[in-house]
Amino acid sequence: MEEQVILRMKHISKTFPGVKALQDVSIDLRAGEVHALLGENGAGKSTLIKVLGGIYHADEGSIEIDGKDVRIGSVQDAEANGIAIIHQELVLVPYMSVAENIFLGREKGRGISVNLASQEKEAQQFLDSLGMGINARTLVKDLSIAKQQMVEITKAVSSNARILVMDEPTSSISEKDVENLFRIMRDLTAHGVGIIYISHKMSELDEICDRVTVMRDGQYVGTRNVKDTSRDELISMMVGRTLTNYYERDFLEPGAELLKVEHLSDEPRVRDVSFSVREGEIVGFAGLVGAGRSEAMEALFGLGKNTKGDIYIAGKKTAIHSPVDAVEKGLALVPESRKTEGLYLVQDVRYNTTIEVLDQFIRHLRVDAKKESDITENFIRMMRTKTPSQHQVIGNLSGGNQQKVLIGRWLATDPKILILDEPTRGIDVGAKSEIYAIMNGLLKRGVSIIMISSELPELINMSDRIYVMAEGEVRGELKRGEMTQEAIMSLAAI
Repeated sequence: MEEQVILRMKHISKTFPGVKALQDVSIDLRAGEVHALLGENGAGKSTLIKVLGGIYHADEGSIEIDGKDVRIGSVQDAEANGIAIIHQELVLVPYMSVAENIFLGREKGRGISVNLASQEKEAQQFLDSLGMGINARTLVKDLSIAKQQMVEITKAVSSNARILVMDEPTSSISEKDVENLFRIMRDLTAHGVGIIYISHKMSELDEICDRVTVMRDGQYVGTRNVKDTSRDELISMMVGRTLTNYYERDFLEPGAELLKVEHLSDEPRVRDVSFSVREGEIVGFAGLVGAGRSEAMEALFGLGKNTKGDIYIAGKKTAIHSPVDAVEKGLALVPESRKTEGLYLVQDVRYNTTIEVLDQFIRHLRVDAKKESDITENFIRMMRTKTPSQHQVIGNLSGGNQQKVLIGRWLATDPKILILDEPTRGIDVGAKSEIYAIMNGLLKRGVSIIMISSELPELINMSDRIYVMAEGEVRGELKRGEMTQEAIMSLAAI
């Protein structure tokens, strides 16, 4: 018996000024399946989903639901056709309760009077039926990112959505939260819901997905059954070539100790953290969400509120009270969230590249525009950044190219120690491979790297040593040969 196809998007094309975002793309979704949508940043995945969600109108093509042509000209049209999209950037109202968010736009009551008690009761029933473990009266701002995602899912279920799109749902949540998310997804598909799943994490495909469709350069490449394909085949389909050295790393003998940190604290987030970094090595930091990894690096970089501890650089005790001190001592920090903490999204590539090195091209209020341009061009070449020009607004670049610009900005300060917090989060496999190659090249130039990552294969394949943190403390150090996912998780879950 043929499985029921609940959605067909056929021959979809969409053009923006100067850009063919989608060209003759087709995909179908079956009831009760999880269908992965893969592709590099800029492949057209988001545009395709926005067409399905009524945010964009396709120039050509058609959409069928249950075999019938439908016109989706607005978000309301999508909702009326049982389509719900959970975007990577969550769109909940933080100062409203969970129940109010679940029923936002379709409040219960008569006229302008909302029956809050009825809403809370029904919202709680939905939450409990899905095993969310969330109180409907809680304000959204008081929930973790993972719990906020669960609210979005509950909102979709409460609207009787049969077609659910999830965009990078595991990019910012812990392993435990991922397990809970997958449990809920399996429950939904068991009740006939079809899920389109967008992710850059190849490891998740075998665990949760049935089929996978690959896009490249705005075009359909192919669809495969997950059980009948391999990671290498999918990567080749995505990037148009085989990535023979995905994790590019030459393990050379590290040099002398460059950084030594003893008893670093910034209560209550960081407690008595000690570690060291040698010349030409990558030191990884692992741990669950909330373990204190990012906070420890922020304290080291002079961003802590009540930092204590001893810092030695090249054997000399030093004090770092601010990011300015840190940069002067040869440290650079690429933060976890490039969009909220790192980039000036409305500014161009040149501005974002040179903002930390103004003293290199500004003298006595005079700007050496050629020098500024040369600095920018140098890092565009070094990072292999794909941009029409250095005057391109950075918010219009793909996530991988935004990350390259941000790393280039801090390399312009000529650091001895580069701290990378989740350097490949939310970027595609091709861009990840290029970031790894850049890291490998930096090591050969004598730069040392501290890397925080939630992707354990990335840490294991790229690090010389890994420190594992939990509850603001270092719980153990693993050397090459000792690094396994099991060893890391046994320390992280203490």
